[in-house]
Amino acid sequence: MRIHIHPALLASALLAACCAALAAQAPAPTDPAAAMGFSYSLPAGWTVAATKPPQPVAQTGPRQAAAIAAEKKGTACIEVTRTALHGSPSSVIVEVALPFGCFGQTMKDSDLQGFGQGAAEGLKQAFDLSAPVFGAYTLGSHRFWIERAKASAKGRAATAYTVEIACGLLKKGAVCWMAMAADAASLQAFEQAPVTLEGESAPALVPATTFDKAPSP
Repeated sequence: MRIHIHPALLASALLAACCAALAAQAPAPTDPAAAMGFSYSLPAGWTVAATKPPQPVAQTGPRQAAAIAAEKKGTACIEVTRTALHGSPSSVIVEVALPFGCFGQTMKDSDLQGFGQGAAEGLKQAFDLSAPVFGAYTLGSHRFWIERAKASAKGRAATAYTVEIACGLLKKGAVCWMAMAADAASLQAFEQAPVTLEGESAPALVPATTFDKAPSP
């Protein structure tokens, strides 16, 4: 895969945003996603929360200097553009973007699955995941990859969530949305929220038939 981003980097951003949202920080400033040409309409009743930038992922074992430099650059370029939460126990939606102009590389359609799977794989650091299902779909001219799984925080098996990650490609970057849904209604609200992608509008982020014929990972 040509995009050299360590799998844990995007997951680090997602996890940092989730933790910040669950800590109920103050409302965030305006959404910076417009520069990349996308928007996501939060479901009614969800509250926007401020988040801190993701911290660099700890390195394990000897690594080539070029690879480490690329990973650091990837960390610096990943933007948690918005985080929102709803209900009690809280469900969380996280929106993460990787601008190609910052990172210095573009992503091909063939990179999308690996990019998304890297984010999902990294979540295993904090969650026990089970029963994963995968999907691929298009919204207008934009390709998406998606994964859904059951999740519980490590050491807290009684707290169950459904985690869903949808990642897509734009001309100026890649964008992922993640839901950590405490109930079916929150997951449905996440999926059915309208999006606009470089001027193309879609009535829902995740089409209702996405998982009817889910491909293998």
